[in-house]
Amino acid sequence: MQKEFISFRETGYFSSFICDYLDEKQSLKPFFNHFPKIENFRRQIEEKEHSKELSEAKRDVLVSVLKKQYQQVDTSEKTAYNIASLISANTFTITTGHQLNLFTGPLYFLYKIISTINLAVALKEAYPNYHFVPVYWMATEDHDFEEINYFNFHGKRFHWNKNAKGAVGNLSTDGLDEVFNLFAKDIGQGKNANDIKELFELAYLKHNNLTDATRYLANALFKVYGLVIIDGADKALKKQFVPFMTEELMHQRGFSQVTQTNTKISELPDNYTIQVNPREINLFYLKDGLRERIVAENDTFKVVNTAISFSKEQLLNELSTYPERFSPNVIMRPLYQEVILPNLCYIGGGGELAYWLQLKEYFNEMNVIFPILLLRNSVLIQSKSQAKKLQNLGIPIHDVFLNRATFINKRVREISNIDINFSAQKAHLKAQFKALYELAESTDKSFLGAVKAQEVKQLNGLDKLEKRLLKAQKRKLSDEVSRMTELQNELFPNQGLQERNTNFSEFYLEYGADLIPELVKALNPLNNEFVILNI
Repeated sequence: MQKEFISFRETGYFSSFICDYLDEKQSLKPFFNHFPKIENFRRQIEEKEHSKELSEAKRDVLVSVLKKQYQQVDTSEKTAYNIASLISANTFTITTGHQLNLFTGPLYFLYKIISTINLAVALKEAYPNYHFVPVYWMATEDHDFEEINYFNFHGKRFHWNKNAKGAVGNLSTDGLDEVFNLFAKDIGQGKNANDIKELFELAYLKHNNLTDATRYLANALFKVYGLVIIDGADKALKKQFVPFMTEELMHQRGFSQVTQTNTKISELPDNYTIQVNPREINLFYLKDGLRERIVAENDTFKVVNTAISFSKEQLLNELSTYPERFSPNVIMRPLYQEVILPNLCYIGGGGELAYWLQLKEYFNEMNVIFPILLLRNSVLIQSKSQAKKLQNLGIPIHDVFLNRATFINKRVREISNIDINFSAQKAHLKAQFKALYELAESTDKSFLGAVKAQEVKQLNGLDKLEKRLLKAQKRKLSDEVSRMTELQNELFPNQGLQERNTNFSEFYLEYGADLIPELVKALNPLNNEFVILNI
């Protein structure tokens, strides 16, 4: 397997906020704790060791809950060991989280988990006196069904048609047999195809809800690496978070702190986009298939879109008695994770890290250690045949990251047998007009406007001629243009990153059981570059 690299900034697919974070820009340092370098984990470990979150009682609850959640799972020895090790004070977690996308959704589901696994291994090598457990946090309480109810395969979208309400983890898998039948027909026969079909069938047709199906699937793919999968929708875990939810309901700490941070980010001269805005209360209420926001109106707390309401005393009693009915939103979920896990680092995509960077002051206010934030591995997989096509066309791999128009124009200019660059003519024209400006200055300054208008007119004329010539050359070289755009479409489906569109099954169909081990060997989570793999 061959590797090439391109900077995240150069790809054009990552925000300036995240690229500046990777560059450790000085203005962003107030928004994170320690930058993800192997030597910085020493300080993170020391801070976490002395934090109040890591009591033996809390670890005992965590291990008990995980063992319960794994009762019906074919657990590997490595995963079982990792779960049991969480009771020890020298064990820490490395965590990533993701929605319950149908059949893993896009490829980056794999890259998130592989980054987490590989970082745990790297930390064990650097700090052998500690143990590090890779954790996948399932977003079982998410309610954005439309974001997860499909996956793409060979340009087709396999869609789960279902009327869904409430937390997606509780959704029945009824109806997924129809998706399976369509997918099975499309994927064909052969060992790899049959393995994929069996994996889908065992995950979704043999389990009753989306939580259990996703746990089975992720465990089947990654149990050999000791991955621990956790569902935060658990009463015992939520009970540990009650003091923080009480603060949120009574004092709206999340709203005040994150709003202040958002203001600071907005005032930076870099025009960063704010990823999320807090609610006054950043909790949902869960019950009987609903997940709706809690809002405060005077002394009454209401659940929107329902007739449910509570007085202050009733709400606090409900929280104490049924903590599992309260669900953190995007602002509070990171805090919940860090309260119940002995976590050192969160690994996520660019959008995720952007909103985590809004949360540090909130964590400080709640006296919770802010984790190290690591951008997950990002990958473009190209086959040997695709690499050969690029070589035959004489196209550098970095060029395929350009947007379509720039990609075509650049290549046509390079291969054209005539010069389509009128820069020299424009420079010559500007030199002539410089002399005219000097003449007008020394004779009659009223002509300056006329000279300027004529310069603009003639430069525009050269621009138009250049564009017409480029267009003519595109027609002349249409076969070459067609081949290069077809190849770019293969590598960038819908003119977007492959990892955000393509399902892992396309590559499993070609590479089989070697796919994930090869990715694990190839990816370095601390590299901070976009990876291009030739496999």
